[in-house]
Amino acid sequence: MTDKAIGAEIGARIKALRLRRNYTQQHLADATAVSLNVIKGLEAGRGKLSSLIAVLRELEALDGLEQFIPIPEISPLQLARQQGKRRQRASGSRGKKETMETSEW
Repeated sequence: MTDKAIGAEIGARIKALRLRRNYTQQHLADATAVSLNVIKGLEAGRGKLSSLIAVLRELEALDGLEQFIPIPEISPLQLARQQGKRRQRASGSRGKKETMETSEW
């Protein structure tokens, strides 16, 4: 799917959720403190992430984000590799030359 097609699909799903809850676009705009044009834009597949979050919260659909973008987990092998390594040296200030103060002698 193209980016526009994905945006249109998300917009269609938001509209379906809104209609399922029997909200008008104006009611949803008032409840989320965004303008009516923002709601229309989201349903058309355009809009800001903050507006999308506000609308999903009002439509009680934020739980779906867990499936949409799952939290990345560390594999057991990566975890074992990280636990086996302990830092043994400090890096210090590599590449920096210490300047000596000039004395007035």
